[in-house]
Amino acid sequence: MLKVGTTEAVKVNNDGLKTMKQFLYLLRPTRVGMLTQGPTPFEKDVVARHFSYLSELTDRGVMILVGRTQNNDESAIGIAIFEATDESAARTLMENDPAVAEGVMFAELFPYKVALMRKL
Repeated sequence: MLKVGTTEAVKVNNDGLKTMKQFLYLLRPTRVGMLTQGPTPFEKDVVARHFSYLSELTDRGVMILVGRTQNNDESAIGIAIFEATDESAARTLMENDPAVAEGVMFAELFPYKVALMRKL
């Protein structure tokens, strides 16, 4: 059984357990000036909705890790590491990110697997 929503994708195996894969999406601003000169009012609004979207997914246990580099130039990136049932569901989740959907950030999706992680 596959359940896909705008912010969650869950696949249940025959035992009733979720089967999930890990993915990473890499984010880059479409306009470097957003970082070097400051965001426009539109960009500020979209980035606030982007943060809310990722916060909600984190609270729901979908996101594993979300963050960005602290430099404000053309090499700045953000990453979101998360779980989804398959690449299609992962792509939907990425494309529903307001920053991606509104064209404020470019996004690229990769299959991913956390190999090591410290205990928090």
